[in-house]
Amino acid sequence: AAAYCQGRKITIIQNGLNTMRGKKNMRKCRYCKSELPQVKNCESPVQKKGFCSIAHMASHGIAKARANKEKADRKEIKTRKEKLKSRGDHAKDTQKAFNKFIRVRDVDQPCISCDTVKQGIKYDAGHYRSVGACPELRFDELNVHKQCSNNCNVNKSGNAIEYRIRLVKRIGQEAVDYLEGPHEAKKYTIAELNELKRQYNQKWRELEKQQVA
Repeated sequence: AAAYCQGRKITIIQNGLNTMRGKKNMRKCRYCKSELPQVKNCESPVQKKGFCSIAHMASHGIAKARANKEKADRKEIKTRKEKLKSRGDHAKDTQKAFNKFIRVRDVDQPCISCDTVKQGIKYDAGHYRSVGACPELRFDELNVHKQCSNNCNVNKSGNAIEYRIRLVKRIGQEAVDYLEGPHEAKKYTIAELNELKRQYNQKWRELEKQQVA
């Protein structure tokens, strides 16, 4: 009796494993997900292609063609919008990528001008020398640091005095002297702006991956 029970258990387990393997290898209609026989057991070319009926194969083709067209239309619209952009528009796009990099780079740093580390508040990429005063340093990483938005960057117009005190501690007097010195005028071309945008989008994504790892 014991041997019979043991054999019965083995048979049940084997049947269960076979059922699991069958489900794992089960094919489904690419349109409605209904079950299909294995290719070797298919009775029609339609089933071999992964569909339960001609109607569903046709519907799948129509849906795929529509999706491809919508994708192509979105790409065309994006291309047209890019062509209509001014150099200023491209500069704003590049600034977004650069600012994102600064926020990711300084994610564990306090506000450069008041040392706050409060959670749940907005932080900007704050320029020591503003874009208006010194556009040549707009994309200079030494010139831009994480800064709380409402208190320092907006309400205190950058909080420049406190910014400078902490900036010297962070990057050194020599680097601050460089920022405060004269700089050659720089007017980026659209191609240069697009390349900078590509570079900084890549840099912040790589930094985020390193921080998560």
